[in-house]
Amino acid sequence: MLALLGFATIGVFLALTMTKRLSVLIALVLVPVTAAVVGGFAGDLGKLVADGMLTVAPVAIMITFAVLYFSLMVDEGLFDPAITRITRWAHGDPVKITVGTAVLTLLVALDGDGASTFLITVSAMLPIYQRLGMRPIVLAGVVCLGAGVMNMVPWGGPTARAMAALDADSSDIFVPLLPSMVAGVVWVLFAAYLIGRRERTRIGIEGAAVAETGTPGGATAGGGTPAGTMTDIATSTTTSRGQRVRFWFNALLTVALVVALLMQRMPLEVLFAVAFAIALLVNRPTWPGQQALLERHGYNVLLVTSMIFAAGVFTGVLNGTGMITALAETLVSTIPQGAGGALPVITAITSMPMSLVFTPDAYYFGVMPVLAETTAGLGGDPHEIARAAILGQMTTGFPLSPLTASTFILVGMTAVNFGDHQRFIFGWAFGTTLVMTAVALLTGAISI
Repeated sequence: MLALLGFATIGVFLALTMTKRLSVLIALVLVPVTAAVVGGFAGDLGKLVADGMLTVAPVAIMITFAVLYFSLMVDEGLFDPAITRITRWAHGDPVKITVGTAVLTLLVALDGDGASTFLITVSAMLPIYQRLGMRPIVLAGVVCLGAGVMNMVPWGGPTARAMAALDADSSDIFVPLLPSMVAGVVWVLFAAYLIGRRERTRIGIEGAAVAETGTPGGATAGGGTPAGTMTDIATSTTTSRGQRVRFWFNALLTVALVVALLMQRMPLEVLFAVAFAIALLVNRPTWPGQQALLERHGYNVLLVTSMIFAAGVFTGVLNGTGMITALAETLVSTIPQGAGGALPVITAITSMPMSLVFTPDAYYFGVMPVLAETTAGLGGDPHEIARAAILGQMTTGFPLSPLTASTFILVGMTAVNFGDHQRFIFGWAFGTTLVMTAVALLTGAISI
């Protein structure tokens, strides 16, 4: 019964959100709450919801300060020189913009954290898309693809969970997948090129190129200094000495923040809170200036963090009631006896859509160990199951999953409807899984 209730809960949620019958925020709260009441867990509902919210609280705190930090950096024109140069290099060509977005995402995502990748990349690229008239859903989709592949690094979420669940190290799990990861990177660049060609057909090059010389009416990038005057703020004579000093301070502070994120010396929420406090003191030393910044960007913060806490309600109910465990046991029990040898391939292909059903922790610590044990009992290598799971469950599934908090950073910052985002990029993301799985089969990382 729990498994049936779990399937019904997730099915109703996806149906309501993808058909736009309910907003994601409302569905994330009301659908699991209704399921808990129907399942007889009304008495435990308060604890289930509270536990779920506590689980996502660090992410929400981190996002609060991260959004404020990068919003301040955009307002101060930190990204304007890069935006201007990329725009000039692209000559208004959406193809170059989408490929450039993919390259930037692949580089930024080296820290293995989807949240910081989305925050940094979207903050830098969204003004370019707006200036050229490109759709934000394209930005969200391309960033989704790049971040998904780079999530395979050993310090990223899926590989770390897989190694912990099977008590393995990176040589067992990650190293055999390196050729697949390279193939995934190539596919992402190719997909970005094709998506860019569609945008080029839609808006053309000449029409978009008008933005190269500055947006009509003196529009600004992210509300900061007009981009046309920011070609080289570090040496420009049109900016004051104070602006130049703040530019270099902000650049050095941001580099230090990114390095600290990569080194993982502190929790992300602590790093962003401290960095934002320092940046606010330097760039907005007076209370009226600080208050104006908070009023300007408070809506964006509320939009994203409210979605994350709502996601905490959803995962808290599904985990606390045992629906997730029941779902895992049911799915494993449906595998035919004769299909045991094909479990790695089955796992790789199904792991991406299953990311829409299971949280990362539930999948890697609930479903994957059962599959690995089954494979071992049939004489196979349990590490192949871990590699197969990584190929899809988080590498291409996490930026699409309603059960992953960072997904809502991506759609929130780009102001893209969650269901539209899923429909737009699902095929490309699944293609990434298929390409990497094919290379894994060729290289022996998984077998059939």
